[in-house]
Amino acid sequence: MAQVWFFWDSGKGDPAFNMAADEMLLDAGGVEGSPVFRCYGWSSPSASFGYSQQYDEVASWTGLRPLVRRCTGGGLVPHDCDWTYSVVLPAGHEWWELRAPESYCRLHEWLRRAFLAQGAKTRLAPFPDPSGPGQCFIGAEENDLLLQGRKIAGAAQRRSRTGLLIQGSVQPPPPGIVRTDWQEAMLQSATNDWDVEWRTWVPTEDWTERTERLAAEKYRSNDYLHRR
Repeated sequence: MAQVWFFWDSGKGDPAFNMAADEMLLDAGGVEGSPVFRCYGWSSPSASFGYSQQYDEVASWTGLRPLVRRCTGGGLVPHDCDWTYSVVLPAGHEWWELRAPESYCRLHEWLRRAFLAQGAKTRLAPFPDPSGPGQCFIGAEENDLLLQGRKIAGAAQRRSRTGLLIQGSVQPPPPGIVRTDWQEAMLQSATNDWDVEWRTWVPTEDWTERTERLAAEKYRSNDYLHRR
């Protein structure tokens, strides 16, 4: 039986809104109790960093501004030319039941198949390469996505009582592949492999207003940004 997933291409947003939108989806357990695949961009060059990282240390690693603290773990991720996306699975979904390494592997296998359909042969990293601790795209973790030996995709996760949020970044995108074509390949891969029935989601005005409020109160807050 087909399972319903929602797709949301939210376009470019400012860093605080981007993070608030993902948290809103996590807190709601997706959309209508179903998973969500969201693709988004950044209104200006910026960088995000993991929930547990130290602000001063992260700020010394990059000149990109603004910086925004994610609600997920992981390391520093520059957002100047990447493809950013998130996946939200509701509590009780089979992905939510997986251990973190398993959900991480499943996500990047999904990306690998989508890129292969576009002619790019990637592979999952067989072991970690701790070249740049704390910086997501220097070195690699096990099951990160590699192209010709170089990491091009990584992700960070947060699992809660309402669901599982995975925030991912592709950088640099494989040459010759257009983002919209990659997004379509992701949708088609999920349909083929998991019998997903895709529905487009457009947030309501009320949902957007509540997201903007969360962005202002939390993700633009110096208390949250500098909490560590």
